[in-house]
Amino acid sequence: MDLLSAVNITKQYAAHKALDNVTIHVPANSIFGLLGPNGAGKTTFIRIINQIIAPDEGEIFLNGKPLTPADVHNIGYLPEERGLYKKMNVGEQAVYLSRLKGLSKSEAEKRLRYWFSEFGIMGWWNRKVEELSKGMQQKVQFIVTILHEPKLLIFDEPFSGFDPINVNLLKEEILNLKAKGSTIIFSTHNMASVEELCDHIALINNARTILEGNVKAIRKHYSTNTFEVHFNAFTGDVRSLLPASFEVTEEGTDGELRVASVRLPRETGPNELLSILIPHLSVHGLREIIPSMNDIFIRTVTEQQAKASSN
Repeated sequence: MDLLSAVNITKQYAAHKALDNVTIHVPANSIFGLLGPNGAGKTTFIRIINQIIAPDEGEIFLNGKPLTPADVHNIGYLPEERGLYKKMNVGEQAVYLSRLKGLSKSEAEKRLRYWFSEFGIMGWWNRKVEELSKGMQQKVQFIVTILHEPKLLIFDEPFSGFDPINVNLLKEEILNLKAKGSTIIFSTHNMASVEELCDHIALINNARTILEGNVKAIRKHYSTNTFEVHFNAFTGDVRSLLPASFEVTEEGTDGELRVASVRLPRETGPNELLSILIPHLSVHGLREIIPSMNDIFIRTVTEQQAKASSN
């Protein structure tokens, strides 16, 4: 079941079309990657979900019902452009922002003190925001975003400016939020984070959705039936053992072992490759080479741009 559905969303700014008939389905209790190059339309789409702007055409549904202004309280949004009042005390400002989300002062303070302790910033409660590092300010905004326990969380480049330790801290918290039932839309350029965290993705380019689906299924779809074989006890050319239809795309070494990447015909599986090799050499490992989301991102965007140029 989808928590959020966007159907035929179109948005025009003067001579620029930011979104062109975009349809996206975000499954409930998932981490959904919203991907695309700069200027693709991601930020416009996020602003429409948050009702900061309205679409020219199309509709957003939350839990199967048209999105209304009252639903904003069920959404937590961490924008890429961070912004806290620099002269205010950290704790005072966090309480203020939390009360805007409908929490009482006492409940806001209770939850904030838990999360400040969890993130190791309790000692900064009475300091001014301008005294915090960029990373600490981002922690405060992350906490305020999730504090009212919304059904839908939207994080726009949440790891920007964080060191590796704090990136891991945020990743753990995002996975914990999903485990507790949250649905998360996660906009990023970091494809490694997409593979690590996301269940589903949508790729927007030139205002259109050009790829959408389950991450594992997409990677499998783009695979080329190529396998990496680790072996030893063979001094000849591995190509001489294989039929002409088996293509060796790369060779190398891994310590004392030799390594070859072999692309098989579509109707052929790894068992057939092994049955050919094992009589002649000692196989130590075999794995399918699945393209990364970064490879798929580049390939899909490049193909779409080439297609647009030819039209």
